Amino acid sequence: MTVESVRPEAQPREASELREPPLAGGGVPLLGHGWKLVRDPLAFMAALREHGDVVRLKLGPKTVYAVTTPELTGAMALSTDFKIDGPLWESLEGLLGKEGVATANGTRHRRQRRTIQPAFRLDAIPAYGPIMEEEAHALTERWKPGETVDCTSESFRIAVRIAARCLLRGEYMDERAERLCNALATVFRGMYRRMVVPLGPLYKLPLPPNREFNRALADLHLLVDEIVAERRASGQRPDDLLTALLEAKDENGDPIGEQEIHDQVVAIVTPGSETVASTIMWLLHVLAEHPEHADKVCAEVESVTGGRPVAFADVRSLRHTNNVVVEAMRLRPAVWILTRRAVVDTSLGGYRIPAGADIVYSPYAIQRDRKSYADNLDFDPDRWLPERVKDVPKYAMSPFSVGNRKCPSDHFSMAQLTLITAALATKYRFEQVSGSQDATRVGITLRPNKLLLRPVPRD
Repeated sequence: MTVESVRPEAQPREASELREPPLAGGGVPLLGHGWKLVRDPLAFMAALREHGDVVRLKLGPKTVYAVTTPELTGAMALSTDFKIDGPLWESLEGLLGKEGVATANGTRHRRQRRTIQPAFRLDAIPAYGPIMEEEAHALTERWKPGETVDCTSESFRIAVRIAARCLLRGEYMDERAERLCNALATVFRGMYRRMVVPLGPLYKLPLPPNREFNRALADLHLLVDEIVAERRASGQRPDDLLTALLEAKDENGDPIGEQEIHDQVVAIVTPGSETVASTIMWLLHVLAEHPEHADKVCAEVESVTGGRPVAFADVRSLRHTNNVVVEAMRLRPAVWILTRRAVVDTSLGGYRIPAGADIVYSPYAIQRDRKSYADNLDFDPDRWLPERVKDVPKYAMSPFSVGNRKCPSDHFSMAQLTLITAALATKYRFEQVSGSQDATRVGITLRPNKLLLRPVPRD
């Protein structure tokens, strides 16, 4: 399944014809709608479409515009009237910095994408296949039948190792993956709070949650400095993304600065590991909760491989497995909330959007919307079959975004997710065990709260 989008026709309107978006109900003094975003953010965002295609929210003293329809989120992503900015990206600057591809705009962003794009070309990805295979099968071999698997640490470990070994060519031991896992959990949780409850100076006070957040953030940046320093000390220049960054030139033809190298490595290792790991956790949850699809994945893999271990070369033939991955991402997207900022006075859907306004939208809400999907809350991988996918509205499924902000690693991520799912489903069935808590844990990303599974060997 592929999800491609085209730009909808813009309908220009005179300024006098534009309307003020309605204000969502349920705000409280001082915090506005931030309180609901903290208490039950997924339900709150999912309910906004009933109030309009564009809705005004109050987050503390700020007015924020929520866009609720697939068409308008697609139009916004493809319009030069909006840029990457707003509460989400401001909260992420402490992690991602201001000079990496994730947060840059304009000329710098275009130059940075040109630097990293070769690593993710379709013809470059097969070279990563042996590493993906090795890590996927090592994961299944490490797990022992009947023992409890902590899906959080295991998912982060494989996501970090694949990213590091493929893109940074480093020998990163499990201890580093554990550091990244623990630090990311704290950092992303703290960043979400800062986004929805912008209390500014209060987050600088030496309170225990703030100290914990600052320690985790410092460890993440220390880890990145270690990666860059080790490469420089080694004198090696393998054909990988880190070498490309160390040799990159800026708009004037000069080597890019140390801070940009640092921020680019953070953008490669951190968000990618977090989102891929979260998706692996949801895929493990799917294999446990929907054994009929796990069995179907196993049967498909065996029909393709003839019983040998699944390989990277098999991925393109595993259509049902791929659709299981896509459907898991639809219902449980790792990235569930995004923001933009208007750079000029503009409009969306006939509503006035002033220059400087922050806009928020939720892939989670859009991808679960009953107006876009029949049986919208059912797990149904077959909805991505060619004869059915045409019923999905444009932009109703954009797990890697669209336009010039489309994630460059989309094919890389899909390949590893499909391969990992195939390897796991052919070796094990999975059961949740006592103490497992599969409720959704909401931060900047979504993941199961504490998913504990028991692998049961297939006969």
